[in-house]
Amino acid sequence: MIDETAENPVFELRWRIIHGEAMKDSSAGSFLYAVMTTGIYCRPDCRSRKPGRVNTRFFDDWQSAERAGYRPCKRCRPRGDDGEVLIIQQLCETIDRAEETPSLAMLAEGTGLSPERLRRLFRMRLGVSPREYARARRRRRLRGALAASSSVTEAFYEAGYGGSSRFYEDDGLGLGMKPDRYRRGGEGETIAFLIVDSPLGRMLVARTGKGVCAIDFGASDAELEAGLRRRFRRANVRSEDDGPGWREVIEAIVSMIEQPGRMEAFPLDIRGTVFEERVWHSLKKIPCGETRSYGEIAKAIGAPSAVRAVAGACARNPLLLAIPCHRVVRGDGSTGGYRAGAGRKARILDNERRVAKGRG
Repeated sequence: MIDETAENPVFELRWRIIHGEAMKDSSAGSFLYAVMTTGIYCRPDCRSRKPGRVNTRFFDDWQSAERAGYRPCKRCRPRGDDGEVLIIQQLCETIDRAEETPSLAMLAEGTGLSPERLRRLFRMRLGVSPREYARARRRRRLRGALAASSSVTEAFYEAGYGGSSRFYEDDGLGLGMKPDRYRRGGEGETIAFLIVDSPLGRMLVARTGKGVCAIDFGASDAELEAGLRRRFRRANVRSEDDGPGWREVIEAIVSMIEQPGRMEAFPLDIRGTVFEERVWHSLKKIPCGETRSYGEIAKAIGAPSAVRAVAGACARNPLLLAIPCHRVVRGDGSTGGYRAGAGRKARILDNERRVAKGRG
């Protein structure tokens, strides 16, 4: 903070700038002004009513203003992007430390943001709401607690659920299996798989008792099986022979290759984080024959700054074709990456465009 006197030339210049009586130049430096009567600080060009001279204070940055006890203006948002990032970091730390998930009102207190604005900012920066973030973090703590605790009940309390009823109320089957089975390292979880020929080469399909949990394509059976075992390393993964139970599923998946745009109805066992599942849900809305960029998907889920996270979620999609991550391309229109290979991705997209054009 500078000396607030009329004799101070920097104070005088800044005063004239905020009142529109002078143009901002380097001699004024980078600054914010605060209003003593309201306890709020603003950018020099804020449209708020300007304060009187005796009630004005100048600061070189928002950190100095807040150390002096002033709050950021909701209109001009003087913290800028760096301030927003810091707010989100602090809120994440608050959520991580809390035994019970704080309400939006509690989180917003002291940030200078309304609860709704805070929720939108949180979603824009992280792709999830504070509640969804808290749920994912608590679920992560539960995974660690289940591995270290002597009982499931003890793990529930250590993770902050307050008992098993709160877990099932808030998270349901978020672990992908029952908690006691997870504590035993996935013992008893069985994943059966089959590898067959397809129009795109060798294809692996895997399923649990809930539905198909993996669809993949590769150069060799050994490569495909190794990838499946890495993804489900705690489960009992076994190969099965073709049979009536498999035949319908295989035919349905092959039909999505040969007749793109026709979404076959067969049960899926989708396992991902809250953010990944939001991305995958958005991918299923892309019409056959069309593509979207990673940036467009990020905007569609309300997280425009999470482009890299969207690309990561696409790369981790375990259900190729059923969740059409092949319809997401780079911003310049180039094909981009694909776990099953760029060549397969191009073939799928070309076929979809041809079929969509024929229907049009």
